[in-house]
Amino acid sequence: MFYVALRILLYDKVRSLITLLGVVFAVGLIFNQLGIFLGLMETSSVIVDHTPGDIWVTSKNSKNFGFSQPFPEYLYDHVASDNDIQWAEKLIVTWAIIKQKEGGTEQVELIGFNPDTRIGGPWEMKKGNLRDLKNGNFAIVDESAMKRLGNISVGEYRDILFRRIQIVGISSGAKSFTTAPLVFMSYKLVQRISDWVGPDNTVFIVAKVKPGANVDHVKERLKGHLKGVDVYSKGDFSFKTRKYWAVETGVGFSFLLTIVISFLVGMLIVGQTIYNSTMEHIKEFGTLKALGATNREIYKIIFSQAMINALAGYIVSLIITTVSVKMYEAGGMVMVVRGWVNLLVLGLTLFMCFASAFVSVRRIKRIDPAILFRG
Repeated sequence: MFYVALRILLYDKVRSLITLLGVVFAVGLIFNQLGIFLGLMETSSVIVDHTPGDIWVTSKNSKNFGFSQPFPEYLYDHVASDNDIQWAEKLIVTWAIIKQKEGGTEQVELIGFNPDTRIGGPWEMKKGNLRDLKNGNFAIVDESAMKRLGNISVGEYRDILFRRIQIVGISSGAKSFTTAPLVFMSYKLVQRISDWVGPDNTVFIVAKVKPGANVDHVKERLKGHLKGVDVYSKGDFSFKTRKYWAVETGVGFSFLLTIVISFLVGMLIVGQTIYNSTMEHIKEFGTLKALGATNREIYKIIFSQAMINALAGYIVSLIITTVSVKMYEAGGMVMVVRGWVNLLVLGLTLFMCFASAFVSVRRIKRIDPAILFRG
């Protein structure tokens, strides 16, 4: 039956090619929208996900990683003194203005961390060393900032918050969800130059529980002891940040709407093609029934056509998507291609094509072999 379905598709090569292009367009758009959406979600919580530790202490009712507020620094001592805490570190995240070489300014997101422990700092360096941040007005800029800040070289100076700061390193992989590039400094430097944070405040406390201790139990205990702040597990805080950008800002809905439209367009294209092909070969199907073929055997032909369109369109779309990942990166965007995403899109593609074939199946069910004897 698969061979018969293939012969039917190859009978009209132009129509089959147009159908294939329609499936490729629909599936490619699904790949595109899913990949970009997941890339945005990963960048929204990139610092949280790459920072070691099990527990995050944030300001009360903090919506996400980028919009947390300062709280008293002395709470760090309460966290670090807990019997089940192995270590704790303070982290500052704040917004700042950087002056461009040619004039004008750009907004950046400052990350203040302890260069000795590297907790909260960049996890991959292209140039320089994290320890170079110590004992001076120094900063590390992620390479993704080049698009906004121009070419930055190690050793040059930039004015950040009206302070002369020397760039001592270039990191990689720390791309911001917002358009503001990430700039890493020592915790003490950010605390000193940022009036918004203040000398006695911090923005986050990151803690690691001791081996064998239960993260949820420690989290709940800290919630009871610490006043005026929220306590999350690492996974919960990462999810909260992604949920804010996906749900509360409407970003997720816009991507979902595009995926649904792409799905429906693909279904209409495949459904129309298979239905038209079925109607053109209605007498042939009637002949098969007259010769003793069952409806089930004819259904196999129609569903085989749907499967051929689905697999061919999926494979071409996957190749195009894989090739285009580098193009997106060159344009400053992140598109994620994962194994489970590929399987999900494959499932959607098969469902889209099989569902579109049901109209033809219903038509075949009503075929009367006597159609052969009609004029």
